[in-house]
Amino acid sequence: MKPSSAKKTSRAQARNAALLNQLGTPGLGSLLARRWVEGTGQLLLSIVGFVLVAVWFVQMMKGYYGQIFDNGTARPVTPLTNLVLGGVLFALAWCWSLATSFSLMRAASKVSLESLESFAAGQIKMEPAKIILALSALPQWRRNGEIISRAFEFKDFPAAMKFVNAVAELAEQAQHHPDMDIRWNKVTLALTTHDVSGLTEKDFALAKQCDALAVG
Repeated sequence: MKPSSAKKTSRAQARNAALLNQLGTPGLGSLLARRWVEGTGQLLLSIVGFVLVAVWFVQMMKGYYGQIFDNGTARPVTPLTNLVLGGVLFALAWCWSLATSFSLMRAASKVSLESLESFAAGQIKMEPAKIILALSALPQWRRNGEIISRAFEFKDFPAAMKFVNAVAELAEQAQHHPDMDIRWNKVTLALTTHDVSGLTEKDFALAKQCDALAVG
């Protein structure tokens, strides 16, 4: 069993990507946020734009120093084509990455709102009939009073720790933390909602996500 690596973009990740896009190199932040197509296009535009500006600068300096060493002999004026085209391409890359940054921030805000709504909804203690129904969808989990638990077994200790780290990150995002018992290649998770002294939808939602992490 191997943990899955699917993740949504957090607000901190979106902010870091936006800063890298707008204050660093357009496209790098998008790639960091796994917007592969947009990030690649933005990065290519910015690189081509930079290269064109650099070529113009080298041509200009070559002409300038040529005049000095040729005792002031007039040299052809360096055309501004590369400078203008390079500047336009870089500006396009910057504007495109700005649009992606806004999109990332909106998506992160939506995820935060959904998490908050889910947290509020999950704070209601479930009735016994609903608990039985929810457990039927999680056949490997067992109920012990107001706690549900499951033991996961992996091929070795590193695989078990990889799963533990993935669960820890998931639990932090959900703001709902299971009790963990780690025994070499075995990891036991126990879930309950302490705020209501019982089981809530949050427990079963997190149990389902932990099952998904262990599939593979």
